[in-house]
Amino acid sequence: MDWMNKKRKLNIYLIIIGVLFLMAVIVPVLSPYPYDAQENTRQNLGISAEHWFGTDKFGRDIFTRICYGMRISLLVGLLSSVCCFVIGVVVGAAAGWGHPAADMVILEAMNIISAVPSMLYVILILLVFDAGVWSVIAGISVSGWIELAKMVRIETRRIRQMDYCVAARMMGLSFWRILCRYILPNEKELLIVQTVLLIPRAIFTEAFLSFLGIGIAAPEASLGTMIQDARGLIWQYPSQMLYPVLVLAGLILCLQNIGCVIEDEN
Repeated sequence: MDWMNKKRKLNIYLIIIGVLFLMAVIVPVLSPYPYDAQENTRQNLGISAEHWFGTDKFGRDIFTRICYGMRISLLVGLLSSVCCFVIGVVVGAAAGWGHPAADMVILEAMNIISAVPSMLYVILILLVFDAGVWSVIAGISVSGWIELAKMVRIETRRIRQMDYCVAARMMGLSFWRILCRYILPNEKELLIVQTVLLIPRAIFTEAFLSFLGIGIAAPEASLGTMIQDARGLIWQYPSQMLYPVLVLAGLILCLQNIGCVIEDEN
């Protein structure tokens, strides 16, 4: 019964994420309103058949902008998690498989990198380069792989003592073949959970930085910038902030719970 409840929860979260993903991909293409089109005669309109979520203070369609904002959030979350996955797996496996001296050097390097708050890396990159999606992804990827790499390192050191890994080394198989054939399959559950949990962290980081004004630059439609734009009108038009906040919370909570459910099942 408990397994069925977890499976049902996982399916619900996946359906919600699937709906939000389709909105981000399809709706902006079908919407008659560009995300950055300003109309002075349509400022701060309420919900209607033409504007499902109304318009903002510049006359832009809120529903369209939210869909574009989700597109940016999902792009940042997915690409940064892929970058962190690749770096974390390669570095962690190399540290766990290599000579103890090399392992110590890599581990110390990871400790030094992780000693600096990850948000600081993102802010520094955004200050050096132009604010945008790729700068945010690069900033998140600088240190986002550390935790995954440390876990892969520990598991690799354990797996390398197994008989099949010892036999593979005696047969002369290269590190990369052993990594793909033996190490990664045995760490599959760990890698899936940690990679999924990286996505909501990246989405929150992007939204928070955009809210502060140092993330995605205007007039790009980011959930963080939409919340920031609506902050001054929260008492007159609270729905302008409510909709992007709810969508952002839904994205983060669903992805976080998906990772937690998968972790509990394993």
